[in-house]
Amino acid sequence: MMPKSNKKNKDKRLTKKGRSGSRQLLLQVLYQHQLNDDNFDVLLSQSKQTKEFARIDQEYFELLLEEILEDTDTLDKIAFKFADRSIEKLDPVERAILWIGLCEFSFHKDTPPVVVINEAIELAKIFGAQDSFQFINGVLDSFLQEQTT
Repeated sequence: MMPKSNKKNKDKRLTKKGRSGSRQLLLQVLYQHQLNDDNFDVLLSQSKQTKEFARIDQEYFELLLEEILEDTDTLDKIAFKFADRSIEKLDPVERAILWIGLCEFSFHKDTPPVVVINEAIELAKIFGAQDSFQFINGVLDSFLQEQTT
């Protein structure tokens, strides 16, 4: 479990359903992956044992998890291009949020960009450091601007 960084948002932790809930649980799983280097099967099995898993969009969760784990190097390169710090200095929470957002931008064109950015900002506000949401917004917005020009 990730440490709490924003006490006023503690009640929002893992209370969402559907795709929003998928993103929240995915963030925790990707955080764990960065610490333990667990593979897809282990992460999915552990996720299925949580009470939150029944409330989320399970198909979307599994799809994003698989896509992200297959392309972490590519997602890191994209993030590094727009970040003001090296990947090694990136907080694991921020890195996981960027992986989710960049994956959705790259592979899930049916999700409106404003939804991807807003969901990422919300995750950063709940789970990230105090100003993480600004950093996340900047990186994702820069990526989106490049894609639309």
